[in-house]
Amino acid sequence: MGKGYYISKHLATAAMVLAAIALVTIFALSVVYNREKSKNTAKFSNATTSPVFPTPKTSNEPWDKYRLPDTLSPQYYNVTLWPHLSVTAPAIKTSWFQTETQYLVIQLEGKPKPGKDYWLYTEFTGELADDLEGFYRSEYMEDGEKKKAFLCFDEPGMKAVFHITLIHDLETTALSNSQEIKNVIIDGTAITRTIFRPTKRMSTYLIAFVVSDFTHINAKDKKGVRIWARKRAIEDGQGDYALNITQPILEFFEKYYNTSYPLSKSDQIALPDFNSGAMENWGLVTYRETALLYDPRTSANGNKQRIVTVVSHELAHMWFGNLVTVKWWNDLWLNEGFASYVEYLGADYAEPTWNTVRTSLRGFLHAGAQCYARFHVSTRHTNVPGGLERSKTPGVKLPYSVHEIMNCWILQMGFPVVTIDTRTGNVSQKHFLLEPEAVVDRKSEFNNEWCVPIKWMKKGQVQDQLWLLQKSAIHKPMKVSKNEWVLANLHVSGYFRVNYDLVNWERLLSQLESNHQVIPVVNRAQILDDTFNLARASIRNITLALRTTKYLLHEQEYIPWEAALRNLNYFFQLFDHSEVYDAMQAYLKKQVKPLFEYFGTISSNWTTVPSGHTDQIHPNLRSTVYCDAIAAGGAEEWNFGWQMFQKATVAAEAVKLRSALACTKVPWLLNRYLEYTMNPEKIRKQDATSTIGYIASNIIGQPLAWDFVRANWDYFFQLYGTGSFTFSRLISDVTNRFCTPFELSQLKRFQKDNAETRFGSGSLCCEIRVIQILLQ
Repeated sequence: MGKGYYISKHLATAAMVLAAIALVTIFALSVVYNREKSKNTAKFSNATTSPVFPTPKTSNEPWDKYRLPDTLSPQYYNVTLWPHLSVTAPAIKTSWFQTETQYLVIQLEGKPKPGKDYWLYTEFTGELADDLEGFYRSEYMEDGEKKKAFLCFDEPGMKAVFHITLIHDLETTALSNSQEIKNVIIDGTAITRTIFRPTKRMSTYLIAFVVSDFTHINAKDKKGVRIWARKRAIEDGQGDYALNITQPILEFFEKYYNTSYPLSKSDQIALPDFNSGAMENWGLVTYRETALLYDPRTSANGNKQRIVTVVSHELAHMWFGNLVTVKWWNDLWLNEGFASYVEYLGADYAEPTWNTVRTSLRGFLHAGAQCYARFHVSTRHTNVPGGLERSKTPGVKLPYSVHEIMNCWILQMGFPVVTIDTRTGNVSQKHFLLEPEAVVDRKSEFNNEWCVPIKWMKKGQVQDQLWLLQKSAIHKPMKVSKNEWVLANLHVSGYFRVNYDLVNWERLLSQLESNHQVIPVVNRAQILDDTFNLARASIRNITLALRTTKYLLHEQEYIPWEAALRNLNYFFQLFDHSEVYDAMQAYLKKQVKPLFEYFGTISSNWTTVPSGHTDQIHPNLRSTVYCDAIAAGGAEEWNFGWQMFQKATVAAEAVKLRSALACTKVPWLLNRYLEYTMNPEKIRKQDATSTIGYIASNIIGQPLAWDFVRANWDYFFQLYGTGSFTFSRLISDVTNRFCTPFELSQLKRFQKDNAETRFGSGSLCCEIRVIQILLQ
């Protein structure tokens, strides 16, 4: 009997009906999207987006310049610090003079701790008697500026050696970048002096010191790996996972950079309050608790994935950024960009079964990384690439030196979209812009041409790599016959987007629907991501992007689904208040149903209890369950969730609860929650802006959050505006649903009213441009 697949006539008819429904849904979404984009084009085509600030007067005095003079060359610092951790005085709330009892009453924000000594500093003027009798009026001063640790030449290129000493209470431990030499108890006191070894020559921004009552666990290795955290967290085993992955990640990067780990120890510490996610201080990396601590009883797989990628990112900096450092902050993107790439390589080495990285540019970027690391003595970044010769990595053939290739990527802004016409074999490149009409006022010395390595396949067969070195070129092998298709940027090994002629797009879509596994899984995600972004950039029609989601009926891999949902989320937020939303939900439900049934089957209809599971909600399901429960309930459920949040002892669990509390559909609860973000006793300062973002992601909470931010902008700007990474995302979080002329006018008004602060102007202008694109 001949092999084949046979279905009944009724089943075939049903399949055709479902396909027709899917096409109608996609067509309806496309029409509404294009209608929303086009109906206001004329109204906003000439709108300005940026305030004009006065030009400051020029000065030739060195203290009026942002950069330190080149004649300075710091050699070393001797730093001694004495943090008085035991004295934590409550702030002064108010004061008044009680006439009857002749008391000057000073009311504090909190209660002093029993048995502790407090200092009250006063400055006063008044009438003085010979016997100094009477009461006095005083003025109590509070310093609102951030404390600077010590005076220094604070530029990344001005490296020096640091000799650090910390004076602290006996019951505390002092840490810094280098290994401690000795602890000396000061005679007659409960104070100790910890002296550290001189550091390597390093940048000031990487200096760190911690005095705490934390404890640690350590690995028995030559690299001195230690994980520090709260005593309870360490005792509960929350630092074990970070300890287990640190050693293999360090070993991986030693091989990757072909350079030994440059320090004698590797401390990593989890801080309950920390502005950033993590900071790559050399030898003493600081983290938020959620980025380092893992509790297998309450933490989800996503928490573990975050920890391994963040740890890998920070450890990558020990070489790239710390050992070799950019001269000035305007090249900091190179540090972060490279670490953001190789973090997945380190994570993949530590957790090989996760398929974190399917493949990578192990030839091209690997060769550059090794050469770059060898020039660690110099801090002048212009000298570093001079040593990057042609790659000697076996099997890697480059058209130019690594130096020349990298220049065309790092010395001009952006990245290209590569367009392949399979009818002619023409391959071209163009600067990719989400806003096609944007004026790029920074001229490129490379004429917006990149050295693009293109790995590709033809109808499932891998072909020889092509280097595109000019605007366009004819590559005859890419001219295909009727039944063939071309897929470029194989395994997403290059940093560019790909577009094709419509005929090739149709053939790729046909291949996805007939047998999607012929196309590598990461390229299936790439097709989804590229088409949606090409549509947002008005290069391709949105219908094409939506049609790429049809094949998801057959997809069971995580990466394509993640790409699809990330891009569809943009449309959900755009349409969740329009008549199309119901059709979108119905379409996505139909697409995800086979996946749901697949996991139902392998879990015996969701009845199989996972190993180690208890009667509590499984960690992987908690975010969804918490959110849905809060959304379906009222004040009682919300208050219960709030109590659980206050009692949470694991940071990852607290984040799940804090996010879920924003899911309520009750406006007054959301308003109360917004008010909590201004009270550090309820919401930590480090979490305030992200909590507002959670509330804004709720369709009911979005307008409430926008009004709240506008009403309290001065407060948030003063508190977070100059030093918080999350603050820069606050504007985009509360305005990401904006898509109407009225909302655009609101945002422009807000920009004008707060033009003097300047901070956030980049975010504001970006959001304004996005809305204008939608209205075109």
